[in-house]
Amino acid sequence: MCGRYAASRKPEDLAGIFGIEKWEPEESLEPDWNVAPTKEVYAVLDRPLKDAATPRPVRQLRVLKWGLVPSWAKTPEGAARMINARAETVHEKPAFRRAFTSRRCILPADGYYEWVTGSAERQLEVEGKKKRPRKQPYFVTPADGSVFAMAGLYEFWRDPTLPPEHPQAWWATCSVITTEAEQGPLGVAPAEGPRSLADIHPRMPLMLPQDRWDAWLDPARTDTDELRGLLAPPPEGLMRAYPVTTAVSNVRNNGPELLTELAAPEEGTLF
Repeated sequence: MCGRYAASRKPEDLAGIFGIEKWEPEESLEPDWNVAPTKEVYAVLDRPLKDAATPRPVRQLRVLKWGLVPSWAKTPEGAARMINARAETVHEKPAFRRAFTSRRCILPADGYYEWVTGSAERQLEVEGKKKRPRKQPYFVTPADGSVFAMAGLYEFWRDPTLPPEHPQAWWATCSVITTEAEQGPLGVAPAEGPRSLADIHPRMPLMLPQDRWDAWLDPARTDTDELRGLLAPPPEGLMRAYPVTTAVSNVRNNGPELLTELAAPEEGTLF
């Protein structure tokens, strides 16, 4: 899954990486080292500009809220549960299938956090027994320092309780697509602890290699089988993972120190 990530790159840097044609400086977000569900995030998408003379898709950097609200929803309740869409079923789930065919985006990140569940604790979970209280967070990021381009979907929802001219009448929301975690060895593994992403968690955000960005963002591509082909996992061995402070477990904590690599897991945590 993806329940927390870091996104500290400036919009001008993202513009150069993704070839952004339009973004609004007044909508700039502060660097966020602890992005949690329902927060505002950057999304890269191709969409015609409103009132444009030529309705061609324009690559934009937009601010969306993380937690997708389907267009047909009566209320926005439950958005926090719609932060992830499974790659295996995204094309058929009612909440995601329309967005999958026409409203796809990339959510840029430095990487994502995941909390290790040790083998002993996994067995306790299987047996239905009480979980142990502390888990060791790991930060997963491209080993070469490049952007982590997460495949995503976005949707628009109209709040029927507000007049059309109200600035909050329309919600723009998004979801991260996840896939099975890689079982092959990490590109850079920690000195002790997990040797693969699957050792950390059975699922992971789907990272799109750069050669798939244009096809994924192209709203003219609507063939389900073709789009599903773009959801193939990236090559293995591109990622590194390392332990970080348990302070990241509290969403109120935010700062670059959350990405500091620890020499070893914190005392009392699991692996």
